[in-house]
Amino acid sequence: MMNAAMENILTRRSVRAFEEKEIPREELEQIAKAAIYAPSGQNKQTWKITVVTDRTKIQALAKAVGEKLGREGYDMYSPQVLVIPSNDRDNHHSQDDNACAMENIMLAAHSFGIGSVWINQVRDVCDVQEVRAILRGWEIPDNHVIFGIAALGYAKTPVTQNPEKKGQIHFVD
Repeated sequence: MMNAAMENILTRRSVRAFEEKEIPREELEQIAKAAIYAPSGQNKQTWKITVVTDRTKIQALAKAVGEKLGREGYDMYSPQVLVIPSNDRDNHHSQDDNACAMENIMLAAHSFGIGSVWINQVRDVCDVQEVRAILRGWEIPDNHVIFGIAALGYAKTPVTQNPEKKGQIHFVD
């Protein structure tokens, strides 16, 4: 028999089409809390977790990012919420720390029946003036880098489960 944590890990899938349905604030608070409980290198915990619930603001960021990347119509899958882990660029472990936070965010969201997908395009343009101005408006510090963003929402269509995963497991006894 599989325990609840393993079931949650093995059944989470990326969702790229979201309903226009509000996510309860209490659940968003727990998802953000899961992020700050992720492991961090040398326990530095230099991240900040920003939760954006205003869809107009989300689309403004998507538009700015899309323009800088030359991707017309880029919309980050039009999520209901963005959860943005940012981290001090001087922290040698910041990218790894944020990856751990992202995993916790996506697993916590899945435990509430909320879909998620990792958005990595902001990583390449987070210091471009137009994008940084938006991030600054959301109180994300200028010395923070964004490696990934979790787009959250309820899935528009049922999520299909593909039990086949690539990769190898090898035990050395």
